[in-house]
Amino acid sequence: HDCSKYLVAAAGILCYVGAYVFITYDDYDHFFEDVYTLIPAVIIIAVGTLLFIIGLIGCCATIRESRCGLATFVIILLLVFITEVVVVVLGYIYRAKVEDEVDHSIQKVYNGYNGTNPDAASRAIDYVQRQLRCCGIHNYSDWENTVWFKQTKNNSVPLSCCKAALSNCTGSLTRPMDLYSEGCEALVVKKLQEIMMYVIWAALAFAAIQLLGMLCACIVLCRRSRDPAYELLITGGTYA
Repeated sequence: HDCSKYLVAAAGILCYVGAYVFITYDDYDHFFEDVYTLIPAVIIIAVGTLLFIIGLIGCCATIRESRCGLATFVIILLLVFITEVVVVVLGYIYRAKVEDEVDHSIQKVYNGYNGTNPDAASRAIDYVQRQLRCCGIHNYSDWENTVWFKQTKNNSVPLSCCKAALSNCTGSLTRPMDLYSEGCEALVVKKLQEIMMYVIWAALAFAAIQLLGMLCACIVLCRRSRDPAYELLITGGTYA
């Protein structure tokens, strides 16, 4: 039953990667409007679920008993392999689109900031600025062009721009040394591209493993077809 254990383990890892993408995307979804970017994560979770079901059924017992079971297993692995290749291709396509998507939406998100915690866009900006240690789109001076900055009229940026080590920071632009100097746009793009790379590498790794699995299964299938003694050895049978 080693095959079943492998499939369940592979399913768990693939589902974990897919879930990680969903959870992380939720933190950055205001900066990325194209929900189709989640397609690779959806597919990889679906593949993981399929492998988990196959593992629970215990397909390996069937494989050892019949040539038909082995052929079915090869076909399933082939379908999963093709699916993971599709995930890799889609991952690269959407990874290339990240920069344009963020560039298109980030200005609108910053203009919608109102500084109140219940507001989803405001929470997203404060989270990103604290998490990525950045301020503004390109730097902290971008805040001067926002509606929120003009309405507050206190010449300061949100407290999420303050360096984490400083407890007395007020966000005032008169003390720029207290603020994160790097802009958020480049860091958000980098983070989203890293997330997509996790999906790509996971799909590539399991595609390579499954390719080896298919080769091994095909070798066994060919030997069974050509050598009856090998069939008896695998199944534990004996000559009459």
